[in-house]
Amino acid sequence: MPSKGPVIVITGTPGTGKSTHAQMLAQESPVPLKHINVGDLVKERNLYEEYDAEWESYTVDEDKLLDELEVIVAEGGVILDWHTCEIFPERWPDLVVVLRCNHTKLWERLEKRNYPLKKIQENNEAEIMDVVIMEARDSYPEEIVVELKSESTEDLESNVARMIEWINQWQKNQAEE
Repeated sequence: MPSKGPVIVITGTPGTGKSTHAQMLAQESPVPLKHINVGDLVKERNLYEEYDAEWESYTVDEDKLLDELEVIVAEGGVILDWHTCEIFPERWPDLVVVLRCNHTKLWERLEKRNYPLKKIQENNEAEIMDVVIMEARDSYPEEIVVELKSESTEDLESNVARMIEWINQWQKNQAEE
């Protein structure tokens, strides 16, 4: 039985535009796609071990998270939006999109979110050091990992258009199987 839609992971350093891309893609996709902001899911369903006040973030219980997502992902038609991707099993995603942003722009975006300086510095360093793209390339087949610039509205629109083209091709491939 073919899946009702692809599983797309949109990942990147915090501030690169993951949620904005995922929301727009879910709205414009030719197939129904459910957008799951994994960070929100972790908070809503208590899929964490503790809250780290110093870093203002949750320590995720990865086993609980993966158990929760397994059922959702198995149905297909999902966009997983999270700052990391390597915990997702290799069999899950059909496409992994890594959003990238110039570190100066990223710094400004994170300041606007009132991130603590320490967290801004850590995320900026992660972007400069290619942490997320390296995780994606180490975790999934290279043909499903795509790196896209995310610095402007034009980038957003172009990126979503590319993902829609990819979905259209995915649908054709599914019909041929």
